[in-house]
Amino acid sequence: MSTGQALKKPTNLSLDRSLLVEAKNLNVNLSQAAEAGLRQEIAKTKSKLWKEKNAPALKSSNQWVEAHGLPLDRYRQF
Repeated sequence: MSTGQALKKPTNLSLDRSLLVEAKNLNVNLSQAAEAGLRQEIAKTKSKLWKEKNAPALKSSNQWVEAHGLPLDRYRQF
């Protein structure tokens, strides 16, 4: 199901009153803005969790490259 076809669920949010006034004055669609912000925060959190989960492997790989160099470095033509 694409984003445009996703089922919507009414939700109550508590937001800063001044933000709501400014959004209304600028004709900002609150639902679209909230979804965009939530998508961005979810992506950021997933990225952070992935980095934490894979930190040992990344550290090990970086240490290996520091000690031995890039595996195919001798074939580089630049």
